[in-house]
Amino acid sequence: MRIDSSRCSGCGTCHGFCTMGAISFEAAARPDRRLASVVDEESCVDCGVCLRAGGCPEDALFEPPAPWPRSIRGTFSNPLAEHKETRVPGRGTEEMKTNDLTGRYRPGFVGVGVEMGRPNTGAYLRDVERVTVGLAGLGVSLEPRNPLTSLIGPGGRVLPEARDQKVLSCIVEFVIQRERLPEALSCLARAAAELDTVFSLDLVELADPAAGDTAAWLRALGELPYPNGKTNVGLGRRPEQASREET
Repeated sequence: MRIDSSRCSGCGTCHGFCTMGAISFEAAARPDRRLASVVDEESCVDCGVCLRAGGCPEDALFEPPAPWPRSIRGTFSNPLAEHKETRVPGRGTEEMKTNDLTGRYRPGFVGVGVEMGRPNTGAYLRDVERVTVGLAGLGVSLEPRNPLTSLIGPGGRVLPEARDQKVLSCIVEFVIQRERLPEALSCLARAAAELDTVFSLDLVELADPAAGDTAAWLRALGELPYPNGKTNVGLGRRPEQASREET
């Protein structure tokens, strides 16, 4: 995101809309104005909130075309941007955040989402690499339909040209056997100690009386689960079912 200094009046309205605190004042170049707003493009994640809010009375905000790899920022940070790899907007797969219609979550397996970054913090992909390299060492396969996975190469390494790109947040997503979850949690704990950002951990498991109370099991592992989220399993129509009904 950028600000046209010839139009900016220095009112500061746009500052409150910035999710990363990347907009500040500088001395105005125009003699009739004392201050002008400026965007720190390194801190900016191209989320577009300031522009979509329509708060600039001078229409000075604009978003220039973002070449690769800068384009990574907008596709992960702008919830309206669609990933060319998946044709789906957002940071992860639709199943991890809403409905599992693909049968990905099976008895005996746990879905894991590592949500890295947040507003006012963000996450560089070099921090994501600290997580994915550790998981690769465990033989974990990342979810192929998650757009982040397309940026991860052999050994969990982020593509070199993408490592220094900053996003508002992104999700490392995978499925693992239930009995292997403790070693994955230990791996994530080691990575967390080296990160310059924050992450929250999402776990998705089928309700299975034979497996027992998931929250109690996690507490026995030394974790403190907060059961304040949900995935609606099986609600809606599977893609193949929808195709049959339409034909």
